[in-house]
Amino acid sequence: QVQLVESGGGSVQAGGSLRLSCAASGYTNNRYCMGWFRQAPGKEREGVAAIDSDGTTSYAESVQGRFTISKDNAKNTLEMNSLKPEDTAMYYCAAYRRVASVRAGTTCSRISDVYRYWGQGTQVTVSS
Repeated sequence: QVQLVESGGGSVQAGGSLRLSCAASGYTNNRYCMGWFRQAPGKEREGVAAIDSDGTTSYAESVQGRFTISKDNAKNTLEMNSLKPEDTAMYYCAAYRRVASVRAGTTCSRISDVYRYWGQGTQVTVSS
């Protein structure tokens, strides 16, 4: 059973930076996509960034150029720079096992229904 634990949320002023980490356990030797989602009160969950086992990344347009996702074995990190008040949300780490036959360099999905494993979430608050 895959388990995901997020850390690193907090409060910051607009223009500041935060780093979120997600530690995964229970992985087998299969290929996994890991992603970050966020959800603000009254809004739909948004796929922010995703990364494949081979390091291929994808980002939502709203965070492109400001957020960077990276991974080191079973841990991934979301570096968030130039934060805006609209980035305020609960952030969730998630993962799904990817079919091994998918061609290398193919980006992972950022659709929440695809993800099977979820962390508990960590709050990010950006004040103006």
